[in-house]
Amino acid sequence: MSDHDPRRPGDEAEEHRTPSRAVLIAAGNLLVVAACVYLVARGMLLLWAEYKVADMILAILLLLSEIFVMFHSLSFMIDLLSAARRRPPPIRGLDAANAPSVAVFVPARHEPRDVLDATFTCLENLDYPNKILYLLDDSSLPEYQKEAEDVAATHGARLFRRPERRGAKAGIINDCLKTVDAKYIAILDCDQNPLPDFLRATVPHLEANPRLAFVQTPQFYTNIATSAVAAAANLQHCIFYEYICEGKGKLGSMICCGTNDVIRKTALEDVGGFDETSVTEDFSTSVDFQMKGWESLYDGQVSVFGKGPETLGPYLRQQWRWARGNIGVFKKILRCLLTHPRGMGFWRWWDYIATGTYYLIGWAYFFLMLCPIMFVFFDIPSFFMRPEVYFLTFLPYFTLSVTLFYGSMGKRGYKLGQVLMAQALGFVAIPIYMMAAVSALLNLKAAFTITTKSKVRATPLRIIWPQVALWLANYAAIVWAINRAVAERDPAILLSLVWILYHFALLSAVFPFRYAGHEEKADVDPKNLDMEAARP
Repeated sequence: MSDHDPRRPGDEAEEHRTPSRAVLIAAGNLLVVAACVYLVARGMLLLWAEYKVADMILAILLLLSEIFVMFHSLSFMIDLLSAARRRPPPIRGLDAANAPSVAVFVPARHEPRDVLDATFTCLENLDYPNKILYLLDDSSLPEYQKEAEDVAATHGARLFRRPERRGAKAGIINDCLKTVDAKYIAILDCDQNPLPDFLRATVPHLEANPRLAFVQTPQFYTNIATSAVAAAANLQHCIFYEYICEGKGKLGSMICCGTNDVIRKTALEDVGGFDETSVTEDFSTSVDFQMKGWESLYDGQVSVFGKGPETLGPYLRQQWRWARGNIGVFKKILRCLLTHPRGMGFWRWWDYIATGTYYLIGWAYFFLMLCPIMFVFFDIPSFFMRPEVYFLTFLPYFTLSVTLFYGSMGKRGYKLGQVLMAQALGFVAIPIYMMAAVSALLNLKAAFTITTKSKVRATPLRIIWPQVALWLANYAAIVWAINRAVAERDPAILLSLVWILYHFALLSAVFPFRYAGHEEKADVDPKNLDMEAARP
């Protein structure tokens, strides 16, 4: 986590940590020009080079991967530029005597009592006069059912159960929704602990705008000192919530994140409830809100804290779920775009497409990693043009994009080492993103489940064998590239070696991460298993 307090009460603090719009606009224009110059040069190489079939296939895959990465770099630039806009003062203040009713939903399945007790203690302390607490228990084991009953009785919450389980988290929320008459629904995961002002800070937004479907707030992890995985995952959250979400909010394209949000009940009923067909029901339902003309809002003041995955296994399962769900929703977005192109404005379509396609980054990075290895071992030249042309066309784009990214994070107090750690953890998840993409695109019912045991030293190597295999391939390529560079003195070999070393360094993070939180073991089993068994 950064050294600064993530609670940002005013626009002055936000603007102090955000680069000026004039600088961002100039840098953004230069970034677009640099990317276009490089892609034109790469495209001309494809047309003029006399490639064999294998060369051409790799060259096309490389070009598509580069276009994909540049598209998402530009999307980040757009969000960064939007986040730098001056926004109106936040709406605060609430007439306690006339506060609208809020039903606070906490979905849970097989959750330990200490986790639920901590959350409901915070919910009891919410400084809001007209709230009703609900524990939505979907547990099937008697011991967890008994603990849920005790928690509800202890904290004055209403316990909701249903006779037939379907739709996981989305299903139980939809079923409970039919039994309440509150004006708003607040949803928090069972390990999320709100500060007392959570509802007072969010409900006024909904009261001020009758077309506002939901208010989304950020989440940050508190267990960053006990686990390198949790610390790196928290930095990924910071990148998402502190820039991307702020940009989305000002473009009107904020998505519902499934926790730490307050939703208008009539809006949720208007779209038929949460989408029970998607494992990322929150994102999918956000599309429904947009297509129905509802608005969304992001309030960047941090009012909820929770715990992140402490071991590599739970992190990989989390990433699997998000990747598979988002890519599945992307297919829905494409259908909506083709059938109702006026359902959203241009920038909202752009933002939703960027969100839906993000986890295809696994395949893009895989091909970017594969090409220099193939060149070193097999002299397949798909990765290269003349080195001097490569540097003249690629280096300006690369320098600009790296400077903007690390500079923007540094502006908000994040250190280079912290950001690199977050990037390395994301790189470790590449095989997960690749498998999730195949599963989502082909509608395969595959999932990861986790079995927790204690007193083990580390996540077993059999769980992370794809990452280790990629690491070994890069290691072998480094050895061979050094030998070839010494013998041949070919600049293209040296260029390959630079990229291979970069990928090797990022993949090496899998070994220290596998020891993070080593008191527990999280087995990730890539089999055809029911996602319904996962925690909602």
